[in-house]
Amino acid sequence: MSDQIDTSAPVLVTGASGYIAQQVILLLLDKGYKVRGTIRSLEKGPALKELLASKNPRASEIELFAADLTSDDGWPEAVAGCTYVHHIASPIPPELPKDPNDLIVPARDGALRALKASKTAGVKRVIMTSSVASVAYGYKKLPEIMNEDNWSNPDLLKDNTAYTRSKVIAEKAAWDYINGDGKGLELATINPSAVLGPVLSGDFSASVQLITQLMSGELPATPRIGFQIVDVRDVAAAHVAAMETPEAAGERFITASDYYWFGDIGGVLREEFPAYKKKIPTRKLPSFLLSFLSIFNPVMKQVIPELDKKRFVSNEKAQRVLGVTFRPGRESIIDGATSLIEHKVV
Repeated sequence: MSDQIDTSAPVLVTGASGYIAQQVILLLLDKGYKVRGTIRSLEKGPALKELLASKNPRASEIELFAADLTSDDGWPEAVAGCTYVHHIASPIPPELPKDPNDLIVPARDGALRALKASKTAGVKRVIMTSSVASVAYGYKKLPEIMNEDNWSNPDLLKDNTAYTRSKVIAEKAAWDYINGDGKGLELATINPSAVLGPVLSGDFSASVQLITQLMSGELPATPRIGFQIVDVRDVAAAHVAAMETPEAAGERFITASDYYWFGDIGGVLREEFPAYKKKIPTRKLPSFLLSFLSIFNPVMKQVIPELDKKRFVSNEKAQRVLGVTFRPGRESIIDGATSLIEHKVV
């Protein structure tokens, strides 16, 4: 059952220009909420409003505030008067930094900054985007299936990257704060797997590069890596349901659907988009060769912990508590590719 929520009180979405955040904003607008957003620079505000207004005319009403994960400036103004905050802003680089702390520190400190500002402003609940990276990494032997009771171990470095470590460290810091100085502020986390689905523009999440790399002819062969896919629209639905559902307070929710090997995503794309067939690789890249190439290629280094591993998580809790129904992975792949073609990205 949902609380009766006052839709006149503003709901804040941090990182409003991001891939997931855009879909959360559109869903909130569809449901009649008054929406605020944070972006790093207000110069990008008009373009963002115009983009969102193409999907919902109420987007012109969004209030935007300049706030950054690395500074306290702007946060008190952004959260003032809000009952709910969706903290979605988080650094996701195309390449891993040389120093892992370049990623870990802003992710952790940014989460705490949003939570502390929310606590001070009297916000009721924060819904934070985390990741399956804080559930499914750092195991010497991978469990067959994992759920919200599982936590990644960021200290087992050979099964982690700076990105996966940043997600678990940031989420743990958030829960520690809620159970300590932040007591009284409610928190729920959404833990998505690889997020695909339609893009609204040529500016999108790093996860969508799974499709762009396959369709652009950049890859001569596909490595043996795989992941569960989740549609960006379903992640947004989980975010809003975790805001509206009283029982969601104090809980983590995994959002994930079907498992695909990278080469199988290529198979779906070849079948559905024959014009791109020649660009999409059919050959498999041997794992030993990828390990060797990663010494020289920082992008490849990110996928080494994934080679030949199948990390599988359960979405049962999100379905049961939040009432979210997950789209098939194939639909997310096709809709994502269709939108990338429409926006002339591929």
